[in-house]
Amino acid sequence: MKGNFLRNTSIVGAMTLLSRITGLLRDMVYSRMFGASPLMDAFIVAFKIPNFLRRITGEGAFSQAFVPVVNEYRVKRSHDEVDQLVAGVMGTLGWFLFVVTAVGVVAAPVLVMLFAPGFEGAGGRSDLAAQMLRWTFPYIFFISLTALGSGVLNSYGRFGTAAFNPVILNVVMIFFAAWLAPHSSNPGVVLAIGVFVAGVMQLVAQFRGLSRLGLLSWPRWRYGEEGPRRIARLMLPGIFGSSVAQIAQLLDTWIASFFVTGSLTWMYYAVRLAEFPMGVFSIALATVILPGLSVHHSEASPERFNGTLDWALRLTSVISLPASVALFVLAGPLIATINGYGRFGGHDVLMSAYALMANAAGLMGLSLVKVLLPGYTARQDTRTPVRMGMIALSVAIGFDVLVVIPAAYAGAPVPHAILALSSGVGAYVNCWLLYRGLRRSGVYTPTAAWKKLGWQLLVANLVMGAFLWWAAGAWDLWTHWSAWMRIARLSACVAGGAGVYGAVLWLTGLRPSDLRPV
Repeated sequence: MKGNFLRNTSIVGAMTLLSRITGLLRDMVYSRMFGASPLMDAFIVAFKIPNFLRRITGEGAFSQAFVPVVNEYRVKRSHDEVDQLVAGVMGTLGWFLFVVTAVGVVAAPVLVMLFAPGFEGAGGRSDLAAQMLRWTFPYIFFISLTALGSGVLNSYGRFGTAAFNPVILNVVMIFFAAWLAPHSSNPGVVLAIGVFVAGVMQLVAQFRGLSRLGLLSWPRWRYGEEGPRRIARLMLPGIFGSSVAQIAQLLDTWIASFFVTGSLTWMYYAVRLAEFPMGVFSIALATVILPGLSVHHSEASPERFNGTLDWALRLTSVISLPASVALFVLAGPLIATINGYGRFGGHDVLMSAYALMANAAGLMGLSLVKVLLPGYTARQDTRTPVRMGMIALSVAIGFDVLVVIPAAYAGAPVPHAILALSSGVGAYVNCWLLYRGLRRSGVYTPTAAWKKLGWQLLVANLVMGAFLWWAAGAWDLWTHWSAWMRIARLSACVAGGAGVYGAVLWLTGLRPSDLRPV
């Protein structure tokens, strides 16, 4: 089991790394061709609305509810019963998503007004976003069914296919942005059509793996049966608990729509970079440990449950903390190297870099939440995270009301960067509540491995941060260099920082064997 966790995490991490690299290429195309323009602001809103729902019905509450149940069926029931469960859930979820999609397409202007009220009367961004949303909203239908198929494949240890899905999305969107949009009289709608096509292709990509498992039966409406009803009961309270970060980001979008044009674009590129390490590792790790924790719970093995969760938290700390430090220190060079070309000028680079620093400050909290949440959902407890999520969201909203909005009215020079802090504040509150809940219930007890790890991480990150600050130099120089010079300098900084970090950990006594599951 220990080897499987490491191997599967490596597979998912490698596929996710590929998806993040293609995602960065996609962002480079967008920033070079469209800059921080009204078109990009409108597209970001049109893409963010279905993505918010996707992370509820797809990667969020649905997956957290579905995977433990399908694993229980796999362990305790026959293959035919698993097949009937999958077909019933796919048919029931499919009908629900079809209705939601139809309503979303019809009500696109209303949704844009609700999620980005500042667009009204601002350079036509509202009408353009509504046109785009009618094409991007069906993405929720395709990607949620894709997540269902991915959950089944992950439960059977087939992690590669599901992890490759975002690569399909990025490649298709790059094609539409680079080769089709420039030749269109309405390039924004072309970008939105690319999202629709990518959703279809991602769903189709699951069929081969499901067919090989013998789990590709025709979808059926089966809400009245035990399995789908259990999943629905688990999912409903989890909708809020697993989507706190997404709700906070949508609130950020609502507020940022009143800021100057370009604010949403600056924040978007910052979030995309901050999500890079989280997607490559934390989300990949959470994806891998959820089926294993579910099995440990079904087999009544609390020691193995605790050991797996403790290993995941230690590994997350070792990798996510230096990623946070590096993103904070290298914010300017990263934005300049990846996005600072064409219509995305020096001012845009600086504004987006400030937002990236704010996002980097909250990255550790967001990463730990991803790993702590399976400690509840693997035990089919989706209600407790709801209460904790509500508290965390309340804190984030309070930060917006008491800090962000007054700062914006007072004329703060970078209100979008202050706004970007709110998600991190809520994430740390959520992280603490989840951790405390697991400790108090006796589900999780930290192992002895944490005794040395804390000070080792502190020393290593301080030394690495100092090195990166020295190696990066003045930010304003980066925008004057050629692309290849930026890439070479940034690569040297990253490689040097990683080397310094690893060397300090080694000198303080940390060995690879210390990071194995207990």
